Amino acid sequence: MDWHQLWKITSTPDNIPIVAMLFLVPFFMWLGLKQARRNDELIGELEADPQLAKTHHRKVEPWRPGWARELHVWPYLVRVEFLAAVIVTVILFVWSITLDAPLEEPANPNLTMNPSKAPWYFLGLQEMLVYFDPWIAGVVMPSLIMVGLMVFPYVDSNPLGNGYYTWKQRKFSLGMFCIGWITWILLIIIGTFIRGPGWIWFWPGQTWDHNAVVFDKNRDLHDLLGITSAPMKFIFGMIVVGLFFALCALLLHKLMTWNDFEKKLLQRTSLLQYMTFQFFAITVLFALPAKLILRLAFNIKYVWVTPWFNI
Repeated sequence: MDWHQLWKITSTPDNIPIVAMLFLVPFFMWLGLKQARRNDELIGELEADPQLAKTHHRKVEPWRPGWARELHVWPYLVRVEFLAAVIVTVILFVWSITLDAPLEEPANPNLTMNPSKAPWYFLGLQEMLVYFDPWIAGVVMPSLIMVGLMVFPYVDSNPLGNGYYTWKQRKFSLGMFCIGWITWILLIIIGTFIRGPGWIWFWPGQTWDHNAVVFDKNRDLHDLLGITSAPMKFIFGMIVVGLFFALCALLLHKLMTWNDFEKKLLQRTSLLQYMTFQFFAITVLFALPAKLILRLAFNIKYVWVTPWFNI
């Protein structure tokens, strides 16, 4: 275990946000799920007693005698927001004073960093270059992710769970979100702590050897079956991708009809909403993790090879 190198990586100013993210992301996910559980318990109590639902409070923290029933934005909310802004400003001041900005000398084409890594917020995209063609990883997938994030609120037919944390009323939506969110965080972590010189896989604590040579044989899926004809490669890949989309669509439909509540939501969903969600969910939430597993676990580079693009 090379502790010195591990410390050097984690203490780099540009990596401090990622180290903090390793703790903050699980904490806030736990905090959100904890509040969701409390809300779900309250929802269960109100659903079990219709009369109680008419008269009882609808918040986890009920109104107590002596409390004002209405609060003005000023000064109560503004005061809290102002204190939060002051605290964040102090943290940023201390951060900027104690940690040097990760700025280096002007770029020198004769001396390239190895590994040359993008800023942490782009490392997910850089890591995607391992699994897809550059134009897919750098243009198509980011575009699908951004458009999908804009589209999902419009294809969501669930009127519940707005403005409060809940797991019971949004199991499907939260599950889909967690798949995409965890996948993206994982790509950033891999690009930061695991990818070393030559973008070679080095486990955390393993010494980065700039002279290391990896003899992993990256194969395409058709190579496993001995398919060598270009037309057959195209047809085989198209069939595999088509089957993947079909199976994922069936799985999503099964999840969307898992219980009576989900079935009611599906009835409220139009065909356009349904097909739009299926497309973005499969191409982003399912295809990316599947390609990651194929490459890392089985050294399979491409599934569908064509003269124009490779997937």
